[in-house]
This record gives sequence, structure tokens and C-alpha cells, in this order.
Amino acid sequence: MTAFQKLIWNFYAKNKRNFPWRETQDPYKIMVSEVMLQQTQTIRVLPKYQTFLSKFPTIQILAKSQVSDVLELWSGLGYNRRAKFLHQTAVYITENLNCVFPQTEKELQKIPGIGSYTAAAILVFSYNQPLNLIETNIRRVFIHHFFKDQENISDKQLFPLIEQELAKQNSKEWYYALMDYGAELIKQVPNPNRRSKHYNKQSKFEGSIRKIRGEIIKQLIAHKTIPQTQLIKYIPNETEERIIEALEGLKKDNMITQNNNQINLK
Repeated sequence: MTAFQKLIWNFYAKNKRNFPWRETQDPYKIMVSEVMLQQTQTIRVLPKYQTFLSKFPTIQILAKSQVSDVLELWSGLGYNRRAKFLHQTAVYITENLNCVFPQTEKELQKIPGIGSYTAAAILVFSYNQPLNLIETNIRRVFIHHFFKDQENISDKQLFPLIEQELAKQNSKEWYYALMDYGAELIKQVPNPNRRSKHYNKQSKFEGSIRKIRGEIIKQLIAHKTIPQTQLIKYIPNETEERIIEALEGLKKDNMITQNNNQINLK
């Protein structure tokens, strides 16, 4: 065992975090947690995850549900297109794979809505497969410990080190340990991820087009269909130009349809 591994394991033994998604091996529940955790803090995900699985306890039930119901429950997590992608993924797996998740990265990535990270995460956390995995906390740990004086570090540079340090007999717990260490590390030092080639600072939500998009989705959930002229009245303190910009983005992401003046969830 390397000194780095000892450091991480020792920290984890004393500071392990407990989350409900760490108590399951169900690939469906793992997938739900991974989609929710994208760009969202665990403290916000925790209550939503539990409520979501109470309403949609199986992939079959999620697949049979209305997109509007999924979006309504998702409200507050942001990035609503994630909810729609999750629903589409559930429909695909139910209709084409008899509700069975493939157990290889290649096959998982053929499923609409599942990218490279989510595929690896499902296999690591459901089946304890020893695969390379990188997310914001893991990236932070490796940059801090192995690239102290470097800038513009790519994930391609990190992957050989991640593979080298991987605890192949217990990859699931190893990645949990790295994530917990990384979550604590950001409290102790300036964020090492700012030195990543892939770092993008999240824009403020207040006053953003993202907020307007969220308001539009809320109105469509409540009213099912809305004329554009009426929708503009439902969102006060915003200009018509910004609302139209938000609508165009939602159409581009296949979240809504517009027939003449009438707007609907897609």
C-alpha cells in the first residue's frame, strides 16, 4: 500500500460519510443518485433522492410515469433536462433491455442519457468493478497531491495515477474514500480544481437564464400548455427578450415544443 493510499484510508476510517445511495447495489438507484449529484451538492440531493425513490421506486414505475410528474418532483435541483434524460433512460432500459442494466461500459454507453462517467459509476458502485472513475472530488484530490505546482491539468494526465492507486479489490469503498477526502479538502485549501483544464466556474443562478428556464418549466407543469403571450405575464420582472432566449434554449434541449403561440412540455 502506498503512502497516499494509507492517507486516504485512514481519513475514511474516521470521517466516512453515510448516504442512502451508498447502502444499495441496485443499479437503478445508483443511476438516480449519480444523475442527481451532477453539479449539485449532496445536501440538496439527499431529501430529493429519498422522495424520488418513494414515488418512483423501480425503473418500470419511472418509465411509465409522465415527464411532468418527474419534473415536478425534480424542482429545486436545477438543470431540469437531467430529469428528462433520466426518464428517457428508464424508458429505453424498460422497453429494450427488459429492465436489465448491461454490465460493461461499452454497452451502458449505448443507452441514451448514460455517458462515460455515469456508466463507470454504475459499474463501480453497483458491481464493485475496478474501473477508472473521475468526478470533482476525485479530481481535486489527485491534483492537490500529485500536481502541486502545475496549471491546466487535463483528466488525461490524471487517469494513469487513478488507475495506479486504485484499490482493485474494493474499488467502490476506495472511491467513496476519495470523494469524502476531496469534500473535506476543499475546506482546508484553495480549490485545486481551479488548476484543471476542465474547470468551469458555475454561474450565479439569481438573474440567470437558467432561473428563467426553471420558471418556465414550473409554469408548464402547473398549466400543461401555455400561450407564449400568457407565459410572459406569468414571469414578472423579466424582459420579453430574455424569456424568449430561455424558450429557445429549452426548445434546443428538446424540453418543450411550440406550435404557433402555444408552448407545451415535450
